[in-house]
Amino acid sequence: MNYHLHPQLEKDCFKVGRLPLCQVLMMNDRQYPWFILVPQRADVREVFELSKQEQQMLWHEVAWLGEHLMTTYQGEKLNIGALGNMVPQLHVHVIVRDQYDAAWPAPVWGKSPAKAFRVEDAAQRIARVETLLTTYVPPTFGNVDSEA
Repeated sequence: MNYHLHPQLEKDCFKVGRLPLCQVLMMNDRQYPWFILVPQRADVREVFELSKQEQQMLWHEVAWLGEHLMTTYQGEKLNIGALGNMVPQLHVHVIVRDQYDAAWPAPVWGKSPAKAFRVEDAAQRIARVETLLTTYVPPTFGNVDSEA
């Protein structure tokens, strides 16, 4: 079976790029630097359903993206979460937070309705993160090839 992005993620996000394991998405909500990593594996709902090597790669990619987003957007706190109640496909939210954002200090979920990007603003933020993704260096613990 092949990897397919869940329809709700297709609807709510922009596609930004790919890392060795994960597809990188950006939530269509201009209130936050909010990105989502989705392991490119078919029918995976939970982290433990990935191989041990894929689990290592997932957390490496999450940590790497989080660190670079915090530097890029000068956040105060990085929120990382894998909820999956509404979208069962395994995906990890990586959200840069600061005291001036719309939900601070509460969680972003359900705090206020999403405010969609203007097309040009989304394109600018996507381009910035696409450039960031080109600097990714895979870890030395092994290679995880994307399922196409």
